[in-house]
Amino acid sequence: MTDKHASPTDFPIYLDRFLNEHLSTTRNCSSNTFKSYCDTFSQLLDFMRDHEKIDAEQIRLSDFDHNLIERFLAYVEQERNCSPATRNVRLSAIHSFFRYLQYDHPEFLRQWGAILAVPFKNTPHKAMSFLTVEGMTLLLGMPDQRTSGGRRDLALLSLMYATGCRVQEACDLTPSCLRFSKPSTIVITGKGNKTRIVPLRDDLEPILRSYMQEHGLSEPSANLYPLFPNRQGNKMTRQALGKILDKHIDLARRQRPELIPETFSCHCMRHSLAVHLLQAGIPLIYIRDILGHVSVKTTEVYARILSKQKEGALEKANQHLAQNQTAEPFWKREEGIIAWLESFKRTSGT
Repeated sequence: MTDKHASPTDFPIYLDRFLNEHLSTTRNCSSNTFKSYCDTFSQLLDFMRDHEKIDAEQIRLSDFDHNLIERFLAYVEQERNCSPATRNVRLSAIHSFFRYLQYDHPEFLRQWGAILAVPFKNTPHKAMSFLTVEGMTLLLGMPDQRTSGGRRDLALLSLMYATGCRVQEACDLTPSCLRFSKPSTIVITGKGNKTRIVPLRDDLEPILRSYMQEHGLSEPSANLYPLFPNRQGNKMTRQALGKILDKHIDLARRQRPELIPETFSCHCMRHSLAVHLLQAGIPLIYIRDILGHVSVKTTEVYARILSKQKEGALEKANQHLAQNQTAEPFWKREEGIIAWLESFKRTSGT
């Protein structure tokens, strides 16, 4: 590999610009995405030091080619015992970096192109887990309402189900995100720091109000506190939230094992809401907006998993999408948000 265009310090300079300027400013990536990219390049530097005998301060852009990247990916899978999915996450970060470099180093276009051509591995398609309406009712009946922790858990799990928020989105919520004036809504900040406004069901509002009053979160001074803090008052971690769900899923499984899937994660709360909305006849474009999907194509997966209804539901959804590309949001239509929510509650039985 030639090095006539590269200096001993060019790689750290460009990596610093990529991480701290391009990702955070240009792409406005979330903190989780930033951490994932940092983890990738930390592992890559370890690999180059231990296996390629190149110290971090000596790495040059010209040291990288597709062969080195393929050796690194083999190391990720074989020595770090990572799954193909994790291997693909690492490759995605590397692709992003070298795509960024193409504009500053056209002399390496062929080299970068070969790296960008390193393929992703096919990963096994996992069956999507979700609860039926009966199963969700069982789960939400598990928290012990005689205890403060149980009342918090009910508020947390009810909110996750009712809004379809991701686990990190739930951890990031503050009291300022909630609006209890009619119609009640919540502002959720998702991937790429994109925000969406989701309506709150009427039966969720008193649960949240009671929880917030109990913990002093209704005061204006608490507006920016974590809505679901840990014991130290800090923002709850994703792992802690997962343990709360696991606790109540285990309790529910002991009572009615036939209603609880073998595997059920926080993300499956989101799946459950989407399936229930679809079963209630809510158009996919509205489910897309609630879940914060960029494209309705992502949301279509929920139509496909409903084996008895999938053909009709998907066809109906696509027809609706074709006819309503510029449709008003459902909360601005004549029937209003309350009527829509009441219809959903009657149809879904929740």
